[in-house]
Amino acid sequence: ERLTPVDRNILRLATYEIRYADYIPPQAALNEAIEIAKRFGTEGSPKFVNGVLDRILKQTPNKND
Repeated sequence: ERLTPVDRNILRLATYEIRYADYIPPQAALNEAIEIAKRFGTEGSPKFVNGVLDRILKQTPNKND
């Protein structure tokens, strides 16, 4: 309930890009998600999105392996 629809959808899209879209560098997906959160989210959205996606990025195996 506390997660805004904008943040939830940013996280959904960026998580897909980080985990499954081989043509998108994971760091680029993270950076773009933060920029979208800055523009369309709340004041705390960029920090929250960065924290969640950073954890996902660290737990995702390297696509080049």
